[in-house]
Formats: sequence, structure tokens, C-alpha cells
Amino acid sequence: MSTPDSPTPDRKPVPPVLYLPVRPGSSAEEPEVEMRRLADGRVALLVYTALDRLAACCGPAQPWVLYRTDQLGELGRTSPYDVVAMDQPLPREQWHGAEAAR
Repeated sequence: MSTPDSPTPDRKPVPPVLYLPVRPGSSAEEPEVEMRRLADGRVALLVYTALDRLAACCGPAQPWVLYRTDQLGELGRTSPYDVVAMDQPLPREQWHGAEAAR
């Protein structure tokens, strides 16, 4: 028997916490979560299931915040998004600190 949080063949299991990239310089008290506008105009919330995945996908200089999965709805009310993009790599030119690496 499956529960609403049970993985299915077309659904990955979602951990209780996720790593979200934040804008450099945002405060620890009020981190500004980074989102990306997709080609079709939708806004994507980027989430990563492990810190090493965030670093591999967004670069080692990417600041982050640990966020409880059950609070993503609350985040969506204050910072609206259309879709959640899990463990998606960003192009290297969008990594923070990419300019210094050139």
C-alpha cells in the first residue's frame, strides 16, 4: 500500500529537508531564495536533495539554506513559483563566482 509521500515509478522520494540556493549577500535571518525564469515564462524554485548535488549543479561558491520540505507551500505564498526543479544543473555561466574562474 502506498501513502501520498511514497515513491512511485514516476515519482522520486522527497526528503524531509532540501537545500535551496540563495542570493549572495542575503542575510541568514531572511535568506533570499533564488529562482529561475524558464523559457516558457514560468518561475522555477530550485531545490537540491543533498549539499554535494547543490555544489555540483550550482558551483562550489553557491550560498544555500536548508529548508523543510513541508514549508515549501509557505515559501510559495511569500515568493511565488510555478514549478519545483529538483537537482537540476545550472549552466556554468550562471554559477556565482563563475566570472572569477575564467
